[in-house]
Amino acid sequence: MSFNHWKTASRAALVASISAIAFAAPAHAQDAMGETAEVQREGGLTEIIVTARKRQESAQDIPVAVTAFAPEQIERYDISSVERIAASTPNLQVGKATTGSGAQITLRGIGTPASALGIESSTAVIVDGVYYGNGRILNEGFFDLARIEVLKGPQALFFGKNATAGVISITTADPTDYFEGSTRVGYEIKGKRAFIEQIISGPLSDTLSARVALRGAKMWGGYTRNYATDLPLTFTDLDTGTTFDTVATAVADKTPQEKELLGRASLKWEPTSDLTSVTKMSMGWNRANDPGWNNVIFACDGGNSTLMPDVPCERKWYSYHNNAPEEVGAVFPYAYDGGNVGATYKSFQVTNNTNYDLGDVVLTAVLNYQNQRNRWFSDSDYQQRVTQIFVGSYEKWKAFSGEFRAQTQYDGPLNAMVGVLYQDSKLLADQNVFFGNVQKSNEDPINQFMAFSKISTTDGETISPFAQVVWNVVPSVELSGGVRYTHETKDSYFEHPFIRPGIPYRENDPINTKQTFTDWTPEITVAYKPSRALNIYAGYKAGYKSGGFSNESTYTNASVAGDLDFEPERAKGFEGGIKTTLADNQLRLDLALYSYKYINLQVDFFEAQSFRFVTTNAGSARTKGVELSGEFAPHAAPGLSVRGSINYNDAHYIEFIAPCVTGQTPAQGCNLTSNPFGGLLGQDLGGVTMAMAPKWTGSLGFAYETDVSDGMSIGISSDARYSSSYNASPFANPIATQGEYVNLDASLFLKSDAGWELGLIGKNLTNQFVVSGALDAPSTGSGTGTDAGRLADQRGYANTPRTVQLQLTYRY
Repeated sequence: MSFNHWKTASRAALVASISAIAFAAPAHAQDAMGETAEVQREGGLTEIIVTARKRQESAQDIPVAVTAFAPEQIERYDISSVERIAASTPNLQVGKATTGSGAQITLRGIGTPASALGIESSTAVIVDGVYYGNGRILNEGFFDLARIEVLKGPQALFFGKNATAGVISITTADPTDYFEGSTRVGYEIKGKRAFIEQIISGPLSDTLSARVALRGAKMWGGYTRNYATDLPLTFTDLDTGTTFDTVATAVADKTPQEKELLGRASLKWEPTSDLTSVTKMSMGWNRANDPGWNNVIFACDGGNSTLMPDVPCERKWYSYHNNAPEEVGAVFPYAYDGGNVGATYKSFQVTNNTNYDLGDVVLTAVLNYQNQRNRWFSDSDYQQRVTQIFVGSYEKWKAFSGEFRAQTQYDGPLNAMVGVLYQDSKLLADQNVFFGNVQKSNEDPINQFMAFSKISTTDGETISPFAQVVWNVVPSVELSGGVRYTHETKDSYFEHPFIRPGIPYRENDPINTKQTFTDWTPEITVAYKPSRALNIYAGYKAGYKSGGFSNESTYTNASVAGDLDFEPERAKGFEGGIKTTLADNQLRLDLALYSYKYINLQVDFFEAQSFRFVTTNAGSARTKGVELSGEFAPHAAPGLSVRGSINYNDAHYIEFIAPCVTGQTPAQGCNLTSNPFGGLLGQDLGGVTMAMAPKWTGSLGFAYETDVSDGMSIGISSDARYSSSYNASPFANPIATQGEYVNLDASLFLKSDAGWELGLIGKNLTNQFVVSGALDAPSTGSGTGTDAGRLADQRGYANTPRTVQLQLTYRY
């Protein structure tokens, strides 16, 4: 069977499986009528507890579309990063990037470009109740987790700011009042990656318990093959007129050869049954030998690379990356020894969650300090040629936040929650660019090989009070409503401290901007629960993400200061659904329908020939769709569960006058001369499908665990994820397309009652190359707005190829 036929069959099987489960429900329900409540049955569904409304509830009881992962699933599927979460969640895509914010996270077709450091993600990442606005969170390895929740649609009321598309909420494990520990070692074959984890938890006294979790990993290989060779270069000294020859050596043939160290120490203090305080301190360190390892030139106009005409552009995990010459590396900011490329990420976080139960009222305080630093030096034309581009960059993000809540728990029909969030943040970006194979020997050493440099800061402050009232109108009807007010200020600075003569940028012409943003964001939901097994809900939701400043842009002679500013992003719309538990707790079916309109969706544009960034807002966009998911765990086969989902999503621009992509012709839509982009030609994207927005996604999987002997059990699982085709470019580049695909993950575990467990985990077993976000490659494309235009080569954020990991765990 061909792969295309297999994909078609997979889609048919997906629909057929869920339909079969649904049609089977009445029969199982009738069989269950004869059972009494006292009879305990084997098998059946496991209840999943979530905190989507800042209190512990069953996922089936909340009026929110949520995908949740329990600790057993997290371990079984090796969900150890935000990227791994996306691989297990249809309608969620994540692209990891070198520059800008570090990540492009897209949920239901609403995403944030990775190229702009100042644009915070529309999908908020929450760790232990704390908001992380920087995409560098992708560099964190999450392990020893208690729960993962993916909440879809705007979530402004409960999760602070910037959750216009949804929330990824991660909760790490708390200390226990009993002793437990585990050691895990593993080896991933493709990347030649070994790791070890150590977890110890237990009481220190009657009121104090502690937990320590450590993880270390080293990769001797990689996921991308680098085909570059050592590259002879000739440099010209512009001050003396002399030349010299040098060599740009090839980056290692396997990348990224990552190394990481992670640690978390937690203390839980319970002086009384009413007071609980949990403090968690974590640190992370990650080193890679090539920050652009997953930046692949995957599509080119005419089929071959612009900069390497003999090299075809293919959807494969390979690259052509070089280190900088030693002469450049010796003085260039943030270059590694000998001019080597590389990336180093460091982080430190402290979080305290305190709950005080006063009986009728629970008081909660969440305090956090976070500090993340990222240094990278990259071959930034992502191809090999005689005039290379190298970029060295350092970014630092730190923030202090506090959230304080009071929540009632009266026995009566009315309850309420009030709270306030405060955050103070500071962002620093220092970036330096080399190109042209020239030197100015009369300059300071740090500037001798510099084409231009840029430095930018943003100091932000947020104050955001919120409130909600929940009214049980009758026992089966719940009406809830709330509102959040946001007041945010951002004071930003940008300057090019050095520009080599002849480059059309504004040297020592700083931009200083002070921005203030305010908004009221309401939410109202009604839920009808005639029984514990049925929840019908509908609601109006709104979302808000403040505007800001694009810190890693450029300030060209053709630019105006306002090009670096962007307006707030707003969302509003309706969502409803049905959550059911049927057939004597054997079948779970969830249906969600939604329609949201987005105003001023934040986007960032890179013009490949002039190295010009334009941060702007799409006029308006809409995302609407239907999501159906189900899980079946039969009593007749304890240990077996079958799960699946099918989703339809229509995400498109309503109004958007956008810049033309580099090399776009009039026949391809580049035909607007009147637009707000200061000299760039424009195109009308009204009605065009948005980036990273497949019409259809789905999943189908199963897990089965059973005893094979006295004290020994075996577990097997498999999950397939389907996505229809989509365009990966926010500006609808005609060649930036990703075809439909099916990814397959599987695992096999052998577990002993003696405490040890042997596991085999396979990810992307179909070895599908998938792009999650695309940009025009630097120095490619030409003739924008003319009939002779040639589209820029497309640089995409590629996923990880097929991996197979063997791991051994011992619990004690």
